[in-house]
Amino acid sequence: MLRTLVGSAILKPLSTQTAARTFSTGLALKQAASTESPKQYDNILVETKGKVGLITLNRPKALNALSSQLFVEINEALRSFDADKDIGAMVITGSEKAFAAGADIKEMKDNTFIDNYKKNFLGHWAEMTEIKKPIIAAVNGYALGGGCELAMMCDIIYAGEKAIFGQPEIKLGVIPGAGGTQRLVKAVGKSKAMEIILTGSVNLNATEALQYGLVSKVVPADQLVDEAVKTASKIASMGQPSVQMAKEAINKSFDVSLDAGLRWERIFFQALFGTADQKEGMAAFTEKRKPTFTNE
Repeated sequence: MLRTLVGSAILKPLSTQTAARTFSTGLALKQAASTESPKQYDNILVETKGKVGLITLNRPKALNALSSQLFVEINEALRSFDADKDIGAMVITGSEKAFAAGADIKEMKDNTFIDNYKKNFLGHWAEMTEIKKPIIAAVNGYALGGGCELAMMCDIIYAGEKAIFGQPEIKLGVIPGAGGTQRLVKAVGKSKAMEIILTGSVNLNATEALQYGLVSKVVPADQLVDEAVKTASKIASMGQPSVQMAKEAINKSFDVSLDAGLRWERIFFQALFGTADQKEGMAAFTEKRKPTFTNE
C-alpha cells in the first residue's frame, strides 16, 4: 500500500522487518518529544502553566541584570512558545526583589562606539517585539533602565505593590538604548518622560505607574505572577487568529497615521471572516453557548 501511494519509482521496497523498525522508531521519537521537559537555560527558568508559557529571569546575585546572553535566552524561549500550538500567551517575571535592575554594566563598560555599531549592540533585544502571541510582564521590585525597557516591550504590564520603574542611564553618561526614550513617552507623556530620563532619579512607584498608564494593574507582590498567568490564560482561551491580529493592529497604531491604522484594522476585521473561529464565535453567541475555538 505504501509503495502504491508514493510510487514505485520513488520508494524502494521495504522489508516487513525494516518497516516495523522504522515505524516503531518514529513512534518512540514522537512519544519522547511529547514527554520532553522544557529546555534548561543558564539565566532564565522556563515552565508552562496550562496554555501559558512562563519565563522567570534568574540572575539573583545580579538582581537579574540583563546580560546579552540572558536576552538571547529570553528570545529563544519566546520563539519556542510562539511556535508551540498549545501555548496562547506568555508571562515574563523576575523575583520579588527585582524584575530586572538594569542592563549588565560590567558587561558593557569597556565597549567602544565602533564595536557597538558593528555588532549592533542591544539590537537583538528588539527581537522579542516580533513575537506574535501576547506577552505580559509581571513586575515586582526594581524595573530600572533595561528592566523598565524590557517591561515596556511586553504587551501588558502588571505590577506588584512595591514595584519601582525608572530610567537612570543619564547618571552613567548615556541614555536609554532599548526603547526608553520612545516607549516611555507614549506611556506617560512627554513631560513626565523627560523628567524621568533627564534627571535619572525620578522613579515611578506602582501606584504612580498605574496613574500614568504605564501599567494596567497593581496587585500584592505574592499574588502577581498568579494574576498575570490568570489573565494570560484568559487571552490564550480566545481564538488565536483574532488575538494575534488584534495585537498587531494595536502595535501598528504607534507606527502609522490614524487613517493607515484604521485601514489595517478594517482589513484584519474583514480577514477574520475567513476563519473557523469567527464562524464558531458568532454561532455560539446566537445560540447562547460558550464558543469552542480551534485557532483555525
